[in-house]
Amino acid sequence: MRFFVYLIVFFSFFDLFSQLPVISPFATGLGASAFIVGLSVGIYSFANIFGNIISGILTDRKGPFYILLFGLFTSALSLFSYGLISGSVSLIGIRFVHGLTEGLIIPAAFTFLANGSERSKRGRNAAISGAFVGLAAIFGPAYSGIVSVKTSVVTIMAINGVFMILLTIGAVIFLRSFTYVRKVKTAKQKAVKPLAFFRHPGIIRAFLGAFFLMFSQGVLALVLPLKVEYLQFDAKTTGMLLSIFGLVAVLIFVLPINRIFDIARPMVTLAIGLFLMSGSMLFLSQVDDLSWMMLAMVVYGTGFAFLFPSINSLLIDSTEPETRGKAYGFFYAFFSFGVVIGSSAIGILDLEFHHAFMLASAILLIAAIFTLIGLRKDTRPTEYNRPA
Repeated sequence: MRFFVYLIVFFSFFDLFSQLPVISPFATGLGASAFIVGLSVGIYSFANIFGNIISGILTDRKGPFYILLFGLFTSALSLFSYGLISGSVSLIGIRFVHGLTEGLIIPAAFTFLANGSERSKRGRNAAISGAFVGLAAIFGPAYSGIVSVKTSVVTIMAINGVFMILLTIGAVIFLRSFTYVRKVKTAKQKAVKPLAFFRHPGIIRAFLGAFFLMFSQGVLALVLPLKVEYLQFDAKTTGMLLSIFGLVAVLIFVLPINRIFDIARPMVTLAIGLFLMSGSMLFLSQVDDLSWMMLAMVVYGTGFAFLFPSINSLLIDSTEPETRGKAYGFFYAFFSFGVVIGSSAIGILDLEFHHAFMLASAILLIAAIFTLIGLRKDTRPTEYNRPA
């Protein structure tokens, strides 16, 4: 049962990461401008924001099963609809629907996993879920990079749609016995207002960590494929570079070093992750040799591995089970918003490769320093109904 939820996490992120090497070139092939190329990447995550928040609210009220089921099925339909794309307008529309439906899945899945975790093992369990995300980061870009050379982006999305249909069937079989419906909200749920989450230092840093993690992903999604193309490599090279960071992250997640996430304070490992990711972006801005770019992705993967379990642990430590679904909804909304800002802002600014990576590096560095400032802040669950 728990393993099946990990599979849902894997394939949801697999779908996301498999898009990274191909969406920018796909939009360019349709004759889109630089702004539309950036928007085609960012609109998916913009729609994710709404899906995440809706999922979080409904997960607390209904439980995760029905949200997962609906999200998986509608996401499959949106993936099959990529064959209908004929220009910029239909591309943006289908990307929006895809992002909205996909956004329903992850908050419900992670709420399920978090509520079943012992506090003493919440860091290691977050690392295990992170390992499935890392595996998706390895196989997703490599798969799409190879398949896009031999077939098309439409075929990639259709295959992803088949995976989602199979997961929908599997959810009915394996998770149906874990359904539950809250017909009446608890007093604590009624007391929670969205702004209450932003009064707690641990939750704030978890949200910001999620934002900056995916901000960097948004920059990579837009800029790295274009830089690789400029250097006269194909989509397989982009897939390989993105897979390297996933491989490094998975090794850290599954090896005994993952115990550090149960021992060290989450804010410390979060800051380390941000510093490493900042350094990798700065490095990417300065190198054109493929071997040095691979090294930069190794550093990025290490930073990703430190950051992902840290923000999950912070969120678990700072929330109660009764309101965790809503918290995860906002948490993954910040994930999605990060990709929107990372890709769309760079597209609007129309920065050159090295300037885009340097800007991302500076922003991540500032975020790391801000995290360190909060080391003495309390991260215990807050009473959400107290006045601001």
